[in-house]
Amino acid sequence: MSMDSYAFAAMDLGAESGRAMLIAITDSGIELHECRRFANQPLPLPSGWHWNTTGLFAEILEGLKACDQKASEMGRSLVSVGVDTWGVDFGFLSGGHSGGGSGGNSGGGSLVGLPRLYRDPSHGPAMERVLRRIEPAALYARTGIQLLSINTLFQLEARRIDEPALLKAADHLLNTPDLFHFLLSGRMHHEATIASTTQMVDPRTGDWDRALLKMLDLPDGLLGAISPAGTKIGPVRDELCRHLGIGSVEVVLPGSHDTASAVAAVPVDESLGSDSWAYLSSGTWSLLGVELEAPVLSEASMRAGFTNERGVGGRIRYLKNIAGLWLVQEVKRDLERQGQVIDYPELTRRAGEAEAFRTLLNPAHGAFAQPGGMIAKLEAYATQTGQPMPDTPGRMVRCCLESLALCYRKTLEDASRLTGRSINRLHVVGGGGRNELLNQLTADLLGIPVMVGPYEATAIGNALTQAMAFGVVDSLESIRKLVRRSTPIRTWEPSSPPAALADVLVRYERLPA
Repeated sequence: MSMDSYAFAAMDLGAESGRAMLIAITDSGIELHECRRFANQPLPLPSGWHWNTTGLFAEILEGLKACDQKASEMGRSLVSVGVDTWGVDFGFLSGGHSGGGSGGNSGGGSLVGLPRLYRDPSHGPAMERVLRRIEPAALYARTGIQLLSINTLFQLEARRIDEPALLKAADHLLNTPDLFHFLLSGRMHHEATIASTTQMVDPRTGDWDRALLKMLDLPDGLLGAISPAGTKIGPVRDELCRHLGIGSVEVVLPGSHDTASAVAAVPVDESLGSDSWAYLSSGTWSLLGVELEAPVLSEASMRAGFTNERGVGGRIRYLKNIAGLWLVQEVKRDLERQGQVIDYPELTRRAGEAEAFRTLLNPAHGAFAQPGGMIAKLEAYATQTGQPMPDTPGRMVRCCLESLALCYRKTLEDASRLTGRSINRLHVVGGGGRNELLNQLTADLLGIPVMVGPYEATAIGNALTQAMAFGVVDSLESIRKLVRRSTPIRTWEPSSPPAALADVLVRYERLPA
């Protein structure tokens, strides 16, 4: 396939918004176009918070149409589309046939209920029930996944107890991007990187741990075979193409977990040391870790909160999930409810002027994970820990950003200890890299260069994995070399560490989760 004639559509869905991005490969590198952006607004239904799945699919279709139009304007053909989303969430289908591997059967498949948000409060009690039946260390040794109540395993347990009729009506379980790929193509596949977030996969084999599901009285018949990123699964359904007025477009599985696509596009230069770099995918969540050939399944790894997820090319993404810029997003939403509309650049400017290390928090504190009331939660946490109240927008945001940077330092120290690697540089990808204050705080507290870019790593990794399916690029290394050649990288060098850094670190270590 000639790279001069084709383009690839990446549907990149986050917890706040989604984008339809068109990516073309040229002689000078990657050409990127945002063709459509849309909000992702969950629905507060009587049964709880649910994703507006049908509304999101309508936006994906409009995005696909916009990408096809842009490709035509560029004199290119839109050859394929792939969807990436956040991890762990899923939908149930009834009827139809589950595919996988090199095939997949079309036909049938009705959505059973609307998928729930991973932040649903029922998932905490479900996790407690599961961990009464299997020891945490034993569960981690089998799955290698950080023990979080949001994981698909615990969500499925919640549905088993709270909504048995829903489970009885279901014939298939598809994680969110797999569900959208089915709606596009009529074919059911489980993509490897998104499946690995469920805590239902053996990280050594990459296959479902069906014995674990049977042990926990959870149905394993809802799951089909797992396919690797870069698998072609079939064309967009003919009726959709006619409805949109577009030609035939192939559906290709990217790294369907957004972090997998983002990590695939890390522009690492391995001549500087293949084992000496770490990545931070920065957005609503912060995903900080290293890339390995094999999982780390020790009890020490579990206690440190690390997870072993699959990456593009079969690599292991050894990382920790950190609350991320969700903290700042929730502060901003709370301020708006109070009548203070302040955009992110202004909030960051005010944070930069606020007193350093005045109030700190542990991003893993349970209350911070639930939506709403973030300002009151910060105030309650400050009172609980005997710290000054973060009483202005600048102080609130400074508290969040400094605490994230401190968490990054601790996480990187743990990753180095658990893997035996000496980390000398951090690659930051994703939209969170636009927060210059956080970048500098991270460089200062880690004491290593922080290399930022690309901001659109997820969409780029998604599209270039599709391109790999067509032979336009031939490997993960080729993807990264192309990204490095195409993307301006800004490096933040560490400045002098805070004079009272030792005291700050002691304060942070003592904060309760």
